[in-house]
Amino acid sequence: MVQYNFKKMTVVPSGKDFIDIILSRTQRQTPTVVHKGYAISGLRSFYMRKVKYTQQNFHEKLSTIIDEFPRLDDIHPFYGDLLHVLYNKDHYKLALGQINTARNLIGKISKDYVKLLKYGDSLYRCKCLKVAALVGKSSFINKITRADVDVQPYAFTTKSLFVGHTDYKYLRYQVIDTPGILDRPFEDRNIIEMCSITALAHLRAAVLFFLDISGSCGYTIAQQAALFHSIKSLFMNKPLIIVCNKTDLQPLEGISEEDKKLVTEMKAEAMKTVIGQGGEATNDEGVLLTMSTLTEEGVIAVKNAACERLLNQRVELKMKSKKINDCLNLFHVAMPKPRDNKERPPCIPQVVLEAKAKQAAVKEKRNTEKDLENDNGGAGVYSASLKKNYILANDEWKEDVMPEILDGHNVYDFVDPDILHRLAELEREEGYRQADAGDDNFEMEGLELTPEEQKTLAEIRKKKSLLIQQHRIKKSTAESRPTVPRKFDKDREFTTKRMGRQLSKLGLDPTKAINRARSRSVSTRGRKRERSLDRDDTDGGDAMDVDTPNKKQRMLSRSRSRSRSRPPTEVVPGEGFKDSAQKAKALQKANKSNKMRNKNARRGEADRVIPTLKPKHLFSGKRSIGKTQRR
Repeated sequence: MVQYNFKKMTVVPSGKDFIDIILSRTQRQTPTVVHKGYAISGLRSFYMRKVKYTQQNFHEKLSTIIDEFPRLDDIHPFYGDLLHVLYNKDHYKLALGQINTARNLIGKISKDYVKLLKYGDSLYRCKCLKVAALVGKSSFINKITRADVDVQPYAFTTKSLFVGHTDYKYLRYQVIDTPGILDRPFEDRNIIEMCSITALAHLRAAVLFFLDISGSCGYTIAQQAALFHSIKSLFMNKPLIIVCNKTDLQPLEGISEEDKKLVTEMKAEAMKTVIGQGGEATNDEGVLLTMSTLTEEGVIAVKNAACERLLNQRVELKMKSKKINDCLNLFHVAMPKPRDNKERPPCIPQVVLEAKAKQAAVKEKRNTEKDLENDNGGAGVYSASLKKNYILANDEWKEDVMPEILDGHNVYDFVDPDILHRLAELEREEGYRQADAGDDNFEMEGLELTPEEQKTLAEIRKKKSLLIQQHRIKKSTAESRPTVPRKFDKDREFTTKRMGRQLSKLGLDPTKAINRARSRSVSTRGRKRERSLDRDDTDGGDAMDVDTPNKKQRMLSRSRSRSRSRPPTEVVPGEGFKDSAQKAKALQKANKSNKMRNKNARRGEADRVIPTLKPKHLFSGKRSIGKTQRR
C-alpha cells in the first residue's frame, strides 16, 4: 500500500486570485514597454513571449495541483472512504478532470494565438473513541494528550476527526476522537456520523466505547446499549473496552438492576474480543472500567488498559506470523526455578526499618494557608492572620489590639522606660563635642608672642597680602586693563613725573621709561623720524647718531613708532618650551598636522562638510553625440 502525505498538498487559490497570480508574475518577468522605433519582428516577439510565458505558468500551476492531489487507488481504503463521505469520490474525480481539461485548453489557445501573432503580421498505532454524543470523549482526549478539542455542553460539538498523541512504555500511541453516533439506520446517518463508521471499519485499533451512566447526555443507558449492539459488528478482532464515564454524578453501583443487566451484556460482548489461548476469553480485567473526566479519577487507568490491550494484541499477531520463527532462534530466555520449598524473605536491616518508621511519622500533612482557606469559606471569606507567628511571653496577647493614639498622645513615645536616662547621656555627649569644637577655633592674636615673633608675623602677613595682590593682577591681562585717557586725568595723577618718583623710590632709573612714554605721545607724531638707539646697545648715550653705511645695519635700526618684533622660535615666558629648538620642532609638527586639513579645504578640525562629489550639471540629462571621456 502506498504511503501518502497529505501535508504536501498546496492550497488551491480561487479563480480570480489564480489569474492575478499568473498575470502579475508575467508582468514582472517579461518586458513591459514598447517603443515607437520597434520593427514589426520585435513587436511580434514581444507579444509571443508574453503569451508563451503565461501559458507555461498556467501549465505549471495546474500540473502541480493535479500531481499533488492523491489518486484514490493509491491511498489507504480508510482515507478513500473518508474522502467519499466528506466530498464524494465522483465529484473529486470530476474536479481533477476539469482541471486537466482546462490545462489542455489553455495550451491549445496559446498555440492559436502564437500562430496569429507569427503569421498575421506507515500508519500509527491507533485507538478509536466511539459512542453516543455528549458522553466525554473530547474531555478524555484533552486529558491524556496535548490535543485541544473544543468541549461544549451540547451534542455534536466534535464534527470531524481529531488526532492526539500519548506515550506508554516508551511507545508513541495515536488517539483519534471521532464524532458521536446516534442509534438509527445506516442510510439515515449524516456525514459526521459516517466519519466515525469509516474509522471503525478500516483502522486496526483498540476501541473505547464511552457510556454515560448518569444520563446527563440526554440518552438513557438502554438507548446507549441499543447503539452498542447495532454497531458491534465493527468491533470484531479489535480490543474493546467499555468505559463508564461521569461517575462523579452517578457511581456504577448506584444504577438500577435493569441498567446493570444491560452493562453486563455489553461487558460479555467485549469479553469476546479478548484474545486468549485457544481463542477464548480468559481474563476480564481491563474490559469494564469507570472514570470521571471532571475529577480525573480513573483516566490514567483507562489509558493504560487500552494501550496494554492493543500492545498485547500486536504482540500476539506478530508471534503468529511466519517471520517470528526466524527471530526466535536468536533469543534465549532463562526462567529461574526454585531449588527447594524454603521461603527466603528479603533481609532489611533494623536501622532502615526504624528510619522508614520515623519518616512515615514525620510525613504527616501540615495544614497550609491554602488548606485553612478552603476549610474556612474560601477566598474572599477567609482572612489570614499575620499575628499568629508573633513571639510573645503569652500567646493570648497575639490577637490583642495595639492602640496608636491614647489621650491625644502617641503611644510609641512612652514605650521605652529608660528614655530620660538616654536623653541625659545624649546631652552630656553633645556638651563634650561642643567643648572639643571650641578648642579647635584657636586664632593667634599675637598677645602672647615676643617682639621678634610679632615682627616676623607682620612680615609673613604682609608677604601673604602681596602674593594675593600679585595673583589678582596676573589674573587680569594687559588687554583687559583700561588705559585712562588724558582728558579724564583731570587731577594729573598719571604723569611721567609721578612715575619717575615711584621708580626712584624703588631704586630704578626712570630715564628710559620716561623717554619711551614720551615717544608714544600724540604730540610727537608730526615730527621728523629720528634714529633711535638699539635696546641692546651697551654704549648708552655716547653713540653717535650717524647714517648706517650698509643695509644690514639699516635694518637693525628701529623707528620710534615700531616696537621690536620677535622671531617665531623665540621662547616667551609662560609658553612652556624649554628652548628655541623645542619650540621650532613643535611648530613644525603643528604645520605638518594642518597640511592635510588645508589640502581638503577644511576650516578647522571640526569641519565635517562633505562637498558635492558629483555635480548635477555633469551627471544629469541625456548625453549628446560625442565623447564622454571628460566626465
